[in-house]
Amino acid sequence: MKRFAIILFAALLAAGCKTVEQEPGFLYVGVQFEGGSKAAMSDTELLSSALVRIYYADYSGLVKEYRYGAMPEKIFLPANSYRVDVLAGEAALDAPRRANFEQISYKGSQTFEISGGKDTHVVVEAGVNCAVTKVIFKNNVPANLKAGYSLSIGPDADHTLTYTAENEGTPGYFIVSDLDEPSFTWRFEGEKAKTGAPVVKEGVISGIEPGKAYELTIKYTVREGDVDFNIYVDTELKPIDDIIIFEPVSTGLVASADYEIWAAHATVHADVDEGEFNDPSTIFFEYSTDGTTWQSKAANRVSEGTYDAVLTGLAPSTHYSYRLVAGGEVQGDPMEFTTEDAPEVPNGSFEYTSTSASGKYSEFYNPNASDPLCHTPWWGSGNGATGVDGSADMGYVITAVDTSEKIDGNQSARLQSTWAVVKFAAGNLFTGSFGGLVGTKGGIVNFGRPFTARPTALRVWLKYSTGKINRIDTQPAGEHLTTNDYDRARVQIALGVWTPKNYGGTKDSPVQVNTTNTSTFVNYNTDPSTLAYGELVLTGNASNSHNSWKQYTIPIDWKDVITKPQFIIISCASSMYGDYFTGCDSAKLWIDKMEFVYE
Repeated sequence: MKRFAIILFAALLAAGCKTVEQEPGFLYVGVQFEGGSKAAMSDTELLSSALVRIYYADYSGLVKEYRYGAMPEKIFLPANSYRVDVLAGEAALDAPRRANFEQISYKGSQTFEISGGKDTHVVVEAGVNCAVTKVIFKNNVPANLKAGYSLSIGPDADHTLTYTAENEGTPGYFIVSDLDEPSFTWRFEGEKAKTGAPVVKEGVISGIEPGKAYELTIKYTVREGDVDFNIYVDTELKPIDDIIIFEPVSTGLVASADYEIWAAHATVHADVDEGEFNDPSTIFFEYSTDGTTWQSKAANRVSEGTYDAVLTGLAPSTHYSYRLVAGGEVQGDPMEFTTEDAPEVPNGSFEYTSTSASGKYSEFYNPNASDPLCHTPWWGSGNGATGVDGSADMGYVITAVDTSEKIDGNQSARLQSTWAVVKFAAGNLFTGSFGGLVGTKGGIVNFGRPFTARPTALRVWLKYSTGKINRIDTQPAGEHLTTNDYDRARVQIALGVWTPKNYGGTKDSPVQVNTTNTSTFVNYNTDPSTLAYGELVLTGNASNSHNSWKQYTIPIDWKDVITKPQFIIISCASSMYGDYFTGCDSAKLWIDKMEFVYE
């Protein structure tokens, strides 16, 4: 399990009395997170709901009790010996569940002294305070049993969790620390696939300990024509490495996560002892590429003792040092990071072309190009086969080179919608490859190319000439297009972690779309494997307002900034509903000088 930390600072200050035994102290508390827990609660919820209990060290009674979210900044404590207990997660709730699949429980304890004239730092490690179960049904179980088999497990009949084929392998959490002699009672129930005969087996696991994992594996074997049933319990107790650490706050940098370092910006963090540095305006980060010339960025106070800043305007693929400045002085040692690469769009001005593959129409690559990235196809189009969508052999080249219209270099890419004998075909250009025809009804397209960088926008020059829609086959749910509506062009960019197994494509172009089957269409706004998405729609009208070159910047919205992308999809169409065979058969979209923006 993931390891994470809560940092607790306890500064215990003398109140100025002369007799040490009677000197009171004040407990100042500040907390910040490093990392994140693997639990249903968010870090904020886990922290705010945590119980902090302060006892006399001799167990003579409870002194103070707080929910951290309602804890005062200063806590008065007379000079004495104490113990602090921290309870977090499920067990800290007002009505904790003894058994659940969602939330771990944590507990830790530490003694400390309040005395006059000095600070006392308290460090508490709160480890997993529940027993954890895991159930595995081996592959021969579903082969020999009817669907619906299950295993229930728990410390008593009123607090059990049930494992089925749908949730096997899911950790189950049980609060057992308050039980005198905790044990698990389990019961397996099912029916034999061939005869329908019931299969029931029960057992007990004794000596359950909080913070340990218990794994049950169910196996079936066929012996002498009958099914033999066994459950194996892993008796080697496995400690759960998921710890909350309460420790003093020191002033200094906190390492950034890898995902926080982009090509042109980076998020940096620091802990600050606000008892010593209580003016946030005096706290800065400084960063440098050579260790001599430093740029400064004001720190942002996230919460008590926690500061960060986003360093912008950085150079890609560059090594930086950075440091924390508080109270006019550098605090602690500097840290380092290297920004990500910032690759350009391969053949983004469409200068490199070749007819070597088709012999009839240009494709946007050239094995002899001076740029190695242009030696193999990165861009695809519907020119790839005979007929609708792949219409080149019938004289319908829907994606072509245009040397008369250009912004950068000698030519641009022209996307031409057309009526291809029996079907409407939209001019298109995309990262990927054309996969072939589906009779005369449509085509198959494999979208995507390997790509691991993280641009923040796509910048491109476009020119669009269109008219009213004159071909309508089908249209998306919610649209009500008529021949009174003007056609629209669209440019999309998406980055994600799609796989051929889940999306039907190829190793290098994992997302397959069959234009005859709308269930294969991907909505990148809601698709779970899409990490980032941007879109531009050009809407035509009577004045043809887009019928001149104009530069557009398409922001890329990163909905998942933690996961690194594996593929990129760029898709351009002269008729945005070409996949539905709907649009204007004279629409044209010119594209030139496409480039990524890294900010």
